[in-house]
Amino acid sequence: MRGANIYQLGIKEMRGLLRDPMLLILIVYSFTISIYTASKAMPETLNNAAIAIVDEDRSPVATRIISAFYPPYFLRPELITQSQMDARMDAGHDTFALDIPPNFQRDLLAGRAPTIQLNVDATRMSQAFTGGGYVQSIVSGEVTDFLNRYRSSGVLPIDLVLRARFNQELNKGWFGAITNIITSITMLSIILTGAALIREREHGTIEHLLVMPITPTEIMLSKIWSMGLVVLVASAFSLVFIVQGLLAVPIEGSISLFLLGAALQLFATTCMGIFLATVAGTMPQFGLLLMLVLLPLQVLSGATTPRESMPEVIQNIMLAAPNTHFVILAQAVLFRGAGLSVVWPQLAALLAIGGVLFYFSLQRFRSFLR
Repeated sequence: MRGANIYQLGIKEMRGLLRDPMLLILIVYSFTISIYTASKAMPETLNNAAIAIVDEDRSPVATRIISAFYPPYFLRPELITQSQMDARMDAGHDTFALDIPPNFQRDLLAGRAPTIQLNVDATRMSQAFTGGGYVQSIVSGEVTDFLNRYRSSGVLPIDLVLRARFNQELNKGWFGAITNIITSITMLSIILTGAALIREREHGTIEHLLVMPITPTEIMLSKIWSMGLVVLVASAFSLVFIVQGLLAVPIEGSISLFLLGAALQLFATTCMGIFLATVAGTMPQFGLLLMLVLLPLQVLSGATTPRESMPEVIQNIMLAAPNTHFVILAQAVLFRGAGLSVVWPQLAALLAIGGVLFYFSLQRFRSFLR
């Protein structure tokens, strides 16, 4: 095995990538627009929800309830009539429609238990799920303050002081940006290496390589370093200019340590991409395999849902996946500022998993060439 062969073959892979505009567009999109939009769309809390109110009482307590809904949780309430309520919700203008019945204040003062109707557009799932609780809390608070003739301070016998570490603003967008970089690194590395191998098979250039004085190991290593380098440079650019620059997400730890972990992750996932390409053989089959592999890797790795909330058997199985260790490493380094003394087990695990994947991929690649 010669290093010059591996280098020249890797340059050939990069030239082939430059001649594929769709893959170039996918790389640019995945590390720029996708990161930005995922960060901005990440918050699942109530934000600028559209609400309309039917005020059939026209009383001071109804006015207090109407004035209690304001940005950023809700848009300014639209005062509508009862006949407009269903039509507006059918047209998708309102997520919440609150109907304050006639004689509402009189029944409150008389000690009765009047009801307020709240209609919710459940097709807007993220807002509907949390918004109903917000509306109930706001209405109950205003009614209680009205009946007590003052705004209660809600003094509790114990004073609980909350201190949020690593994300003082509790901004989910910060988490979304980092998570999407992790996802893009895994997805692009598998796609690029697999597509490079399948492209050579479809174009017939794989036969040219077989008659040259090069080994299957050299061919495989060239694809790993070239495609891995492309994804590593793109992820570094995205982390510095998109995440830190455009989105203003603070990075607590060492970017160099994160890139070291990303390089080991790329070593494992590029080997996985070659293995899947040898199993599939054609691009449509490769795409189907990607769906079967990428979805479990992303969902069960801890990037979107904490591993602690998963069944223990799933946690143990996912320890064999490189994504799990990379997510732990990335969150520890970028969010909590962890150093090498903390994340070295994840680095070692990535190296071991990458070595195993390389061995099996090489065996499969040799039989593929034969």
